[in-house]
Amino acid sequence: MFRPPTNRAMQVLDRSFFKKSVPLAAARVFEDNQIGPLRSHLRRELLEVERISAIRPVPSDQASKRGQKAMLLQPDIRPDDSHTWSPTLQTLVDEGRISIFPYDLHLSYEDWAYSDIITAILPPEANQGAHGIPVGFTMVGHVAHLNLREEWLPHRQMIAAVLLDKNPAVRTVINKIDAVGARSQFRTFQYELLAGDPSLEVEVREQNCQFKFDYSKVYWNGRLSTEHERLVAKFEPGQAVCDVMAGIGPFAIPAGKKKVFVWANDLNPDSYHGLITAITLNKAGPFVTPFNEDGRDFIKRSARDLLKENHRVDATPRRKLYAMKKIHSKPSPTRSFLTQPKTFDHYVMNLPASATAFLDAFIGLYKGQEDLFSPYTHSKLPMVHVYYFSAFSSRSNIDESQKKEICEELSRRLEHTMLPGQNELDIFDVRDVAPSKRMLCASFRLPAEVVFR
Repeated sequence: MFRPPTNRAMQVLDRSFFKKSVPLAAARVFEDNQIGPLRSHLRRELLEVERISAIRPVPSDQASKRGQKAMLLQPDIRPDDSHTWSPTLQTLVDEGRISIFPYDLHLSYEDWAYSDIITAILPPEANQGAHGIPVGFTMVGHVAHLNLREEWLPHRQMIAAVLLDKNPAVRTVINKIDAVGARSQFRTFQYELLAGDPSLEVEVREQNCQFKFDYSKVYWNGRLSTEHERLVAKFEPGQAVCDVMAGIGPFAIPAGKKKVFVWANDLNPDSYHGLITAITLNKAGPFVTPFNEDGRDFIKRSARDLLKENHRVDATPRRKLYAMKKIHSKPSPTRSFLTQPKTFDHYVMNLPASATAFLDAFIGLYKGQEDLFSPYTHSKLPMVHVYYFSAFSSRSNIDESQKKEICEELSRRLEHTMLPGQNELDIFDVRDVAPSKRMLCASFRLPAEVVFR
């Protein structure tokens, strides 16, 4: 009886259509300071419906004084039939603490949730199929990013309008109309604006870092936040990381704030500018250096250039102003510095559709420079973290066939046999991208036979 009216022939959202009057019984409260205690006494009798408050003003034509409150009661309680009243309700009436009267609850569009409205307007073929009603979307800043199924497309404008109305954080609703990277090498996608503000200039926070960018021009996936955090946790302060396909910096910026030296590169000029913005916003400049070039060229050039760099950063802990006032008489902490290494400790290659194609850039990367690494120095050969799409539908743990597939791909690209358990090779299941597509991360230490060849 509390459901909204239904109109499955609606083509354009008509908010005025959603009106309903529900006849109920209500308990008039004579003293305002009794509302709390009476709610406790009548917890079984009070109306409990999502989004509808049981405490309401008494209609002016029935109130004995201005601002009088009433409590809405369950639908099976009738105001004119005391046989439907519970003993508690009858006792409170007899004591003169409340009185029961008829109350017409008027509901409108604002009283119903998104799912209620959508169920009331979508035709059966669009809301009773295997997927039900459209409820999933990705939030990127103020933008709700939909990926609507075919049966929902004829109703996309109404879906977006309701979504915008019912989610205060949403200012823009878009629908993806092709796959990521289908028309651009920069992993962007074509979209249709369905409702709200056309601006896709967004602000997001991840790992206590702030990012500002145009979502239509750069790649961002908030569903990878856990993966970003997992990998950054492997980096130690003072290490050097080469982020080959950095985007706007979801790995690079948190790592830089962790006092890791990061050379971050992306081919997309818009991502490069977004990365510069993130460096500034997060004050990561001493540790994060941005580049805008081809990934394969960057792998080779950055290894040479890092050897020539002499970069040292003051890593002395900063005192907050209030703390400095309290301990001004104490000696300042001993200054500490971090010196950028001459070789990278980690390479990050987050371009799952094609990152493995860049692995051949590591062949001969340090030819004739064996003395840069153990046992001649304390530096180990770098770890590589390369992302990869696997066409397996299983949602269980990575099986032997998947490990074999990935090892064969790594072996082919590096021109060196890679086997599970060798070179610290580890394969991590990141997430399901689609029913038959999984995103994986293969981490391994570069073999000496590859880099010194």
